[in-house]
Amino acid sequence: MADTTGRVALVSGANRGIGFAVARELLNNGYLVSLGARRPESLARAHGPESESLHFAEFDAFRPESANEWVEQAAARFGAIDALVNNAGLAEQFTLLDENEDVLDRLWEVNVKAPMRLTRLCLPHLEKSGSGRIVNLASLSGKRVRNAFVGYNMTKFAMMGLTHTTRHVSWHKGVRATAICPGFVRTDMSAYTDKIRPEDMIQPETIAHLVRTAIELPNNAAVAEMLVNCRLEDTF
Repeated sequence: MADTTGRVALVSGANRGIGFAVARELLNNGYLVSLGARRPESLARAHGPESESLHFAEFDAFRPESANEWVEQAAARFGAIDALVNNAGLAEQFTLLDENEDVLDRLWEVNVKAPMRLTRLCLPHLEKSGSGRIVNLASLSGKRVRNAFVGYNMTKFAMMGLTHTTRHVSWHKGVRATAICPGFVRTDMSAYTDKIRPEDMIQPETIAHLVRTAIELPNNAAVAEMLVNCRLEDTF
């Protein structure tokens, strides 16, 4: 696309980390951006006040009606929705031997059902655009397994299924869906690991650039998956 000025993008979980970087990348390149977070005040602290090109809304994966409210508000505010970035995610640890499944239920709600819900609500707007885009922030844990965190791994594999199903369902209406699957990104979510130094991790700004690339590719050059490594992966 030659000119993206005025295109409207929704980004979930944009108060920090990858979501924050995505929001800044899009704003700095002429997009109108609606950001969703459980606490909209956290968005104001991160990005400053709302403006003609920036809108805040409550989006709580555990309150399904908030997805409807956010999409309706964004469409009313900007008159269209051209892109959806499903970034919000949860990385609580749930292993195969854990008997209490409360954590698993939360992982499923945030990592799978919430992005599926937003996809369903945004599709009519994205189809109307003729070049609608959905970018799902997945993980290399959705492509291979290298730890015991079965809950996280299961939900990221499920997000890959969501992405490919979306491509199948909406392709003929000009909608393109891409899953971005990074390894360790230098955010709070990766702070637990000592496998790699923070300075050697992928930078959030790099992922943000890839998100914008996926959004701006033409309909006849769609990329279904982007696998992003910060260390050698020999399984692909």
